[in-house]
Amino acid sequence: MKIYIETLGCAKNAADSEMAAGILEDAGHTIVKNPTDAEGILVNTCGFINDAKKESINRIFDMTEYKNHGGLLMVSGCLSQRYGEELYKEMPEVDIFLGVNDYSKLPEIISSHIAGQRQKHFSSYEKGFLETGLRKTEVSAYSSTIKIAEGCNNVCTYCVIPSIRGSYRSKRMEDVLKEAEMLAENGCRELILIAQDVTAYGKDIYGEFRLAALLKELCRIENLRWIRLMYCYEDRITDELIQVMAEEEKICHYIDIPIQHASDKILKAMNRRSTKASIKNTISRLRNAMPDIHIRTTLITGFPGETKEDFLELAEFVEEMKFERLGVFSYSKEEGTPAAKMKGQVREDTKQKRKEALMTLQLDLSLQTNQSKIGTVLEVLVEEQEEDGSYIGRTRYDAPEIDNSVLFTAQKGCNPGDLVYVKIIDAFDYDLVGEMEETYESAK
Repeated sequence: MKIYIETLGCAKNAADSEMAAGILEDAGHTIVKNPTDAEGILVNTCGFINDAKKESINRIFDMTEYKNHGGLLMVSGCLSQRYGEELYKEMPEVDIFLGVNDYSKLPEIISSHIAGQRQKHFSSYEKGFLETGLRKTEVSAYSSTIKIAEGCNNVCTYCVIPSIRGSYRSKRMEDVLKEAEMLAENGCRELILIAQDVTAYGKDIYGEFRLAALLKELCRIENLRWIRLMYCYEDRITDELIQVMAEEEKICHYIDIPIQHASDKILKAMNRRSTKASIKNTISRLRNAMPDIHIRTTLITGFPGETKEDFLELAEFVEEMKFERLGVFSYSKEEGTPAAKMKGQVREDTKQKRKEALMTLQLDLSLQTNQSKIGTVLEVLVEEQEEDGSYIGRTRYDAPEIDNSVLFTAQKGCNPGDLVYVKIIDAFDYDLVGEMEETYESAK
């Protein structure tokens, strides 16, 4: 069967889709890039916050238009796992619903399907990391994620992830390394480590945090050039981890630390282990060890009980810390979470105004960061060529799709995946402009 996979949500979902594609191809199915060519469609949904839920539902309805005669419409992912029973009743157009733990059963589910008979499969999470050894990535994908764990043990009061994906399960180190070597052999130059909490890696199966040890082993893989850390919890950023990041050349001086807030009162209400003082301390340790490090964080405005004073404290903290990369979400009231029942729910317009205020503040801070790079020469990973012949790429300090880009001209042709050196000549709020130097390393 020809199957098209539509992926919504985060990088963890994208990794699930690649696993599903690998499982399906191994069973004899063909993955196609266009829904018009498909006999079956799988929509991998996101159910984290309200906006993501709406987008997923709309996309499911969009995909009903592509159902060929007798074709299958399948829905998987977090929204399906969380609201499967309700969706099954409300969406008769969908033939098969499955959760986040059922991808390995896809070939069997499809082969046993009888036209006109709908199915639903919502398994509870596995005790360990489900390792299939099957994953379909783009040919010569120069940038790839690798999921090193599933689930989460952090019971933040606003978050539904533990109830959807279960408790934390690390992937065995030998399996991570095997997958990373496969990706490197297929052309991967940038490896991005992902999990709900990357810094908790290993504790469940080895009895101790093993992220630093894993990074050392990954750095030995010859063809990898950049290794990037996403989704790190501040309280688990150890001195050992910082030392490895500082010493290993392949590890990008970039780290994603979603701190969510700076008011101790709000952090406690969120059930976060961090305090404003501990966050400051960790940022200081990172910057002392790696003066060029770029720290990405995310914040939540309008959490229940957030007063004007709490918000001003957060804004002052942002201005003081000068995060190189920052995103802001307004609080999403999610049913089934403790925060949804808390007193002091903040008006929607207030949440949005506070979000916009922080993003306006960050515009100035981001511009300052970018202007400081004018005159420097930076290593850039080429991503695409524009119609006018110029190129777009990223530095070591930028994760794909969410961070800054570098727009540059070149005297010789470049290909996606090439590593080039670019002299920065201008800067904007979220982009750099430059000219390529002569020295470069081809991905070929």
